[in-house]
Amino acid sequence: MTERLTTDALHKIIETSPFIRFLGLTIEAADHDAGEITMKMPMRAELERSDGTGQVHGGPIAALIDTVGDFAVILTVGAPVPTINFRTDYLRPAGGAYLIGKAKVRRAGRTVAVVDIDVFDDQGRLCAVGRGCYGAKAG
Repeated sequence: MTERLTTDALHKIIETSPFIRFLGLTIEAADHDAGEITMKMPMRAELERSDGTGQVHGGPIAALIDTVGDFAVILTVGAPVPTINFRTDYLRPAGGAYLIGKAKVRRAGRTVAVVDIDVFDDQGRLCAVGRGCYGAKAG
């Protein structure tokens, strides 16, 4: 049986990554049984598409999608896993005080897991969607 990671254990995994710390990601909710996780990324000037626009550049949005997808699989297998690939579809300009990434594991097989990720702005508008494939074995 997979070890059920506590939110504290998930936060410790975040603390091991300088990049994730730079993005300021925090875990808002995690449901091991459903294979779902929600993470928040605060807006900062360094993440802007252009100075003063308040719009988040596509790179940090893609990083949010990849990271939230990865953490959904971490819930399933109990440890960090590698990204195989992911895609991002941008639906509208993203801005505001923060973005929310919500991921759901669609299938975790013996070697590969597939995850769907939605990104919302601080007003709850869907801004981007993603799908990722991740290794399904820890280590």
